Amino acid sequence: MHKLPFSFYQNHDVLLLAQQLLGKQLFTFKDGQLTGGTIVETEAYHGVTDKASHAYGGRFTNRTQTMYQAGGISYVYLCYGIHSLFNIVTASQDTPHAILIRGIEPVTGIDIMLQRRRMPKLKPNLTAGPGALSQALGIDRSLNAKDLTGEELWIADSGIFFPADQVVSGPRIGVDYAGDHALLPWRFYVKGNPYVSKPHI
Repeated sequence: MHKLPFSFYQNHDVLLLAQQLLGKQLFTFKDGQLTGGTIVETEAYHGVTDKASHAYGGRFTNRTQTMYQAGGISYVYLCYGIHSLFNIVTASQDTPHAILIRGIEPVTGIDIMLQRRRMPKLKPNLTAGPGALSQALGIDRSLNAKDLTGEELWIADSGIFFPADQVVSGPRIGVDYAGDHALLPWRFYVKGNPYVSKPHI
């Protein structure tokens, strides 16, 4: 197992990266506790041209400025003022591409994840959905703009690979405001994996 290098995140093909991240493992080390799991669901956001992106049209705010940094850092924002959603910033500086991690299959520190989620036993909803997985992994706004090759939050290659016939693509979730771009098939997930958020195609 090795951490993905800085160079991995510099690729400008955000759709390819969103698919390549399936099977990689996301880890956090927080309060002395290691938690992590295998990424099974992602969504790609294509910078200034994507109506569903926070950076659409070149929008640059206190919230979105993280997206304009060089790829290889985290972008964590609050959704509905409640849920912290974890995104990976990709591409080179000033190209605000990002990938939302929507589902992981828990692997490491499951007991800790259950405590954080106040769940008595392991069920798929522990880490299915971007808000759930962030809570399980202890990801909040304090982990925004963190180096993904660092010691708090990182992604590793553990040699897990899903062939193309196991990967489903479909429209992203919760982006109805994006008009025609809401229909783009830029959500990718592992077919049949219970830790994929609904809806399934």
